[in-house]
Amino acid sequence: MFGLVVVVVGVIYLAVLIALTRLAYSAAKKRGYSKAKCWMAAATGFLIVYLPVFWDHIPTIVAHQYYCAKDSGFWIYKTFDQWKAENPGVGETLVANKNAPSRREGDMQSYTDTYFLNQRVNWVVRRHGQFPFNRWRHEQEVVDTQGNYVLARYIDFSTSQERPQEGWSGWKMWLANEHCSGGGHNQDELRNFRNNFLGSEK
Repeated sequence: MFGLVVVVVGVIYLAVLIALTRLAYSAAKKRGYSKAKCWMAAATGFLIVYLPVFWDHIPTIVAHQYYCAKDSGFWIYKTFDQWKAENPGVGETLVANKNAPSRREGDMQSYTDTYFLNQRVNWVVRRHGQFPFNRWRHEQEVVDTQGNYVLARYIDFSTSQERPQEGWSGWKMWLANEHCSGGGHNQDELRNFRNNFLGSEK
């Protein structure tokens, strides 16, 4: 049912967009304007309908691509083998905590979740936003709590028109983008790296 409503609204919107664009062009032509001015009038008619709905579409894409290129990625600062070599015998003593206990700081919109994987290693998941142009920053780290240093880090960005109070993603579905290019793969790589440090289950 919702899909049908979306299709109907989309068809009506497209019809209005085309009609007003053509009407503006025709009105300018009847007044004897040059072809260039007729096209300017048509562009104005188009923007009158387009901008109230899609004004933030292009800025959202540009901001997302900029921050993805600038900050996103996956980095390993110390491999599992390096860590074991520096901490002889410790890897064999790691015991996975049952039921993945965690602590949240923040709220449903921006938060830091710390998962206590075992007696030595934590998995930290951060989500921050909403930044200008529907942008959200996601970060995950695997942290050695002895010395509190980061073993690996993943940074990604998503975009969506979220409404914190209602807890939904808004009606501008075309703004939704879960990852940077390769972000889903980087997230999987971080989690695969994390799994090396889980420890035995008892």
